[in-house]
Amino acid sequence: MREPLIRLENVRKTYRTGGQDFVAVSDVTMSVQEGDLVSLVGPSGCGKTTVLKILAGLHDADGGTVRIGNAASGFVPGRDVGMVFQQALLLKWRTILENVTLPAEILGLPRREARDRARHLLAMVGLAGSEAMYPYQLSGGMQQRAAIARALVHDPKLILMDEPFGALDALTRERMNLEMLRIWRESGKTILFVTHSIQEAVFLGARCAVLTAGPARMADYFPIDLPAARGLDIKTTAEFGAYVKRIYGLLGMD
Repeated sequence: MREPLIRLENVRKTYRTGGQDFVAVSDVTMSVQEGDLVSLVGPSGCGKTTVLKILAGLHDADGGTVRIGNAASGFVPGRDVGMVFQQALLLKWRTILENVTLPAEILGLPRREARDRARHLLAMVGLAGSEAMYPYQLSGGMQQRAAIARALVHDPKLILMDEPFGALDALTRERMNLEMLRIWRESGKTILFVTHSIQEAVFLGARCAVLTAGPARMADYFPIDLPAARGLDIKTTAEFGAYVKRIYGLLGMD
């Protein structure tokens, strides 16, 4: 079996708030293979974002083991991580192309290559022709597409996505779910996708991690055995419904 790109074992994180300890993550264990799209689902405040911050190197774990990279990947912390947040966080004074190339500028990558790659990525996410536009000229869904392109521009090995479609209306969110699967297949990246939508977690994930209400504990971590090429009609199938019901049960909502 291949060595995983990510391995978390009994990971724990505690914050000190108002003179008291707050356990954000109590016990998270999971392995992620290179090229997987893993969804992390659970109620608000259960520690999902904390797990992403630990993987991004923004926080250290207080206990357990965190291993990112393997002999084949040559993983470089910081350089090989891209992040997408709930808000697109595009700089309003920069064009879309300039926003997408920002990580490459920060890392000091060759300017011409970065701009060429940014144009390619904007085409991949369906934004060809928007290079000279400014964020206010794009819809919310289009801004999030630009944010995904920005996360990919420096060719990271790991993409961390923190509720990236949570602020979108329901119909736009459905379209972005379809786009997310297409982008994942075309980019071949390893993606961890945080959501509190159970249906979104099942629809997107090759594997699904279910975290209980804070402090986060891994209730289950299992493969989603559905076709990789998924249309919205898959949500009407018994197989899809069984996964949704399984997660409801793990969260005590059945």
